[in-house]
Amino acid sequence: MLPNQERKLRVLVVDDSSFMRMVIRSVLEKDPAIEVIGVAMDGVEGVEKALCLRPDLITMDIEMPRLDGISALREIMAKAPTRVLMVSTLTCEGAKATFDALDAGAIDYIPKNVTDSIDAQKAFKEELLRKVKGSGISILGRSTVPPPPFPRIVVPPRPVTVPRLAGQRYQYVGIGASTGGPVAVQEVLGRIPGNFPHGIVVAIHMPKAFTGPYAERLNTKCSLQVKEAKAGDIVQPGVVLVTPGGMHTALVRQGSTVAIRTIATTECPQYIYVPSVDHMLTTFADACNGSLLGVILTGMGADGFKGMKHLKTKGGGTIVQDEATSTIYGMPRACIEGGVADTVLPLTQIGTEITKIAG
Repeated sequence: MLPNQERKLRVLVVDDSSFMRMVIRSVLEKDPAIEVIGVAMDGVEGVEKALCLRPDLITMDIEMPRLDGISALREIMAKAPTRVLMVSTLTCEGAKATFDALDAGAIDYIPKNVTDSIDAQKAFKEELLRKVKGSGISILGRSTVPPPPFPRIVVPPRPVTVPRLAGQRYQYVGIGASTGGPVAVQEVLGRIPGNFPHGIVVAIHMPKAFTGPYAERLNTKCSLQVKEAKAGDIVQPGVVLVTPGGMHTALVRQGSTVAIRTIATTECPQYIYVPSVDHMLTTFADACNGSLLGVILTGMGADGFKGMKHLKTKGGGTIVQDEATSTIYGMPRACIEGGVADTVLPLTQIGTEITKIAG
């Protein structure tokens, strides 16, 4: 067998739409690093082929006959844990189903937005390829055997801590995440008490239709109050504001408070990821004069590194998720290798550490 870095990423495509199977397959097969080893027309066939072919990665539709995508996902995770990307509709119900799938072990989702619009088709194809290849780096960079579904039980490594962070207190907390982030953010916020005395802002790469349902979901699962941020909202103690999808969010000083300002993506073309973690953290650090604890969780790419770097120049503190518990190590790796991580911790310890440092 070829070394991991030389062999192709083996992908199984599961979708009841012949058109979607054709689109996904054609996009992936154009990349020389990817091999589509099979397709399945519903969840039952998807489970069968997953067990037989043992792919590195599966793209899984949610709404399918005989066996829906979430049920198929749970069966695959129970019998042969594999990394799965859900193909989700851009609706409120689609968002809720997607978060159920992430709870069941999917690592991420691809918004299905294939319409007559050429721009929408292009965006879907680019997002599909980006997320499949990003997942492939994680899979082939470690092992030919896919890791178990997230969240994982691991033996926590010894935390890497810069002594100056100990004993510091901050007025605000800013959290950024991407791939694997919905579950990771829930884990972190779930360990912070409802009487937490500071405001929290979360920026996570999501489409516009998803951030509202996601905030509602977090609100039912955490002691903290969680809501989707709106322009003019004030960052308040014990309240988590989730930045809205489809646009960027800046934090601005408003008298003695810090408030939300939303910005169209056309005004900030330099930011690839939406909402931008870099922009949120950079403006947040300026608005609160550095009294900010920045946290970067699992995610693809390097969004958040520049924001964390700016935050440190303002005197703020930083926490970064470790590699062992990250679904995708891109965003945390960028911060660690860039020298802007004060503390590196397993996911299950981050919420407690935030409470200790900022509380």
